[in-house]
Amino acid sequence: MATTSDTPVLDTLAAMTVDSLERCGLDEGTLILTRIAALAAMDAPAISYLAHVDPALKANLTAEQLQDVLVAIAPVVGTARVMSAAGHITKALGFAVAVAETEAEAMAEAEAQSRSKA
Repeated sequence: MATTSDTPVLDTLAAMTVDSLERCGLDEGTLILTRIAALAAMDAPAISYLAHVDPALKANLTAEQLQDVLVAIAPVVGTARVMSAAGHITKALGFAVAVAETEAEAMAEAEAQSRSKA
């Protein structure tokens, strides 16, 4: 039952995520922290963490809570994985900030152009 799509992998990941969210009884914060722990355990790349930045912000998670998760899992997953995760999280946050700044600059520029035309 194949469907035609320009982004079949992303579509599959999105569908899996929606299905997971519908079947999960965890609150938003606990869900994101659990996923962060899983990403750290499997030494996921920064891009995997990037998908969790916006949901983490919406769940009002703090940097301290993310650090607490890494501290909690360190004895289980090991130092190397925790340090790798910290670096990947930092990269993901840096990328998210850069994107947000670029979007804000573009919006400010569009607004300035709109004012100059009026």
